This record gives sequence, C-alpha cells and structure tokens, in this order.
Amino acid sequence: MPTELQPRAPSTPQIARANDGISLSDVSRAYRDQRGASVQALASVSLHADHGELLAVVGPSGCGKTTLLELICGLQSPDRGVLQCSPAALMPQRDLLLPWLSALDNAALALRIAGLPRAEARARAAELFAELGLEGFEAAHPHELSGGMRQRVAFLRTLLSGKPVLCLDEPFGALDAITRAEMQAWLGRALEREPRTVVLVTHDVEEAIVLADRVAVLSPRPGRLRAEIEVDLPRPRSRTDAAVIALRERALSALGLGAAAGQEMGMRTGMDSGTAAGMGSAP
Repeated sequence: MPTELQPRAPSTPQIARANDGISLSDVSRAYRDQRGASVQALASVSLHADHGELLAVVGPSGCGKTTLLELICGLQSPDRGVLQCSPAALMPQRDLLLPWLSALDNAALALRIAGLPRAEARARAAELFAELGLEGFEAAHPHELSGGMRQRVAFLRTLLSGKPVLCLDEPFGALDAITRAEMQAWLGRALEREPRTVVLVTHDVEEAIVLADRVAVLSPRPGRLRAEIEVDLPRPRSRTDAAVIALRERALSALGLGAAAGQEMGMRTGMDSGTAAGMGSAP
C-alpha cells in the first residue's frame, strides 16, 4: 500500500513544509549495509519541484534514487542539508495490492486508513474508476486484473491519499513495452485531471522526457546532481518527436551514455535505449 507520512518536525538537518512542493538543499544521506559498513547514498543534492510540477529522476543503479523518495516521504532523515516538503505519498515499484480485497476496496484503502467509513471511501473511489479506465472492474480481485490495471488501482489508491506530493518509484518498470507506453499516456491525462507535485523515479530516459517538466540526472553512487534538463515542450509528447529525441540524447550524455551505447545495451537486454540508460534500482 502507499506509504503516507507527514514530514518530520523541523530539526537539524531541517525538514519543513514547502508550498505544496519540495525543496532539497545540499542534502546528503548514508546508510549501513548488511555488514555494518557505511555507504554514502546521496551527496550534496539540491533539487526543487514547485506545485503541480513533475520532476523525473534518472541515474544508474544504486545512485540513491529510492533513498531520495524515502527522504521526501519522511521514511528517512537527511544526515546533512535542508529538506522542505509538503505531505507526500509513496507508490513503490510493486503495486502491493491486497489479494483478498476487490479493486475498489484496494483503491479506497488510503481513505479507510484516514478514518472514512467503508461506504464513503468506496463511493469516493468509485467516482474515479471510469475516468481511470477501470469501470466494470470494481469487484475484480488483483489476480483478475492485468498488470496495467493493477498499476492504475495502485495509483488511484495513492492519489486518494490526498497528499499534495506523489512519489512514484519506477511505477511502470515491470510492464511490457506496449502497456508501459499506454500507462505513460494515461498518467499524463490523470495528472491533468488531478494536478499534484510528482517526483518520478524511472530508468527509462524517454519516459522521463515524455512525462516530466524537468529531468534530474544523478551520478553513480554517491548520487550527486549531474544535470537538470528543462522539458519545455507541449503535451502530449511523442517519443519520435525531434525535440524529445534531442533532450533524450542530452540526458544520455549526462549519464555518460551516447546514443550508440544506449542502442547497443538495448539490443543486448531487449530494452529500448531510454530504458537501458538507467540500469537497476537504488538502495
């Protein structure tokens, strides 16, 4: 289920409320591995996302992308720096739907946790099922849903948490290429209807360019901000648009991967060059 935590009380390092957005200034975070050794996940990262912005974060395996989301959601605290954030909800990589609940009850779970009666929570969730392409599947259980439909239910559950900031951790990574493209288009439409500040971690550089207002490129561990790329293009965007391709190449270059390297990796792994640009998952 989505993790819904209020930001921690201001302390040193400082964590405070932003204006329905997020701001990180010189934030660093280390953790202990299984052997007890210190591992620096993030180092001196400064980022921001204003209300209604979609910030995509890309980077190689282990560069601290998931750590970044957990910091924003209050699951971890920075070792150094200032983190300002509004209340945030985390949608993890796996949908984590409860198998004994229907799709409607899974979607309404955040509202139930918030204290709403079951009937009211179900009614509020049901209002959005048609808009999100789920009408007619309210009574279906997770094993009866396709991967894309399960992700929609998980996103709806996260959306209904009411948090102004949504942190999406590789939400479409487990889907096939066709379903992933459909879900990317669907997410764009959903956020037009329900604007939120979104931080999207993805390994697909093209996905980042197609969906985001800005793309943050992180270096290998420890994760440092290597580049910020503004995506000032009208929506909807196509992967084949020349401007999208140009920005993708800028992101690949910031990652240290040229077009040829990305294409070669995609051929070896069965992924497209955008997906190949950011391998693995962060700690």
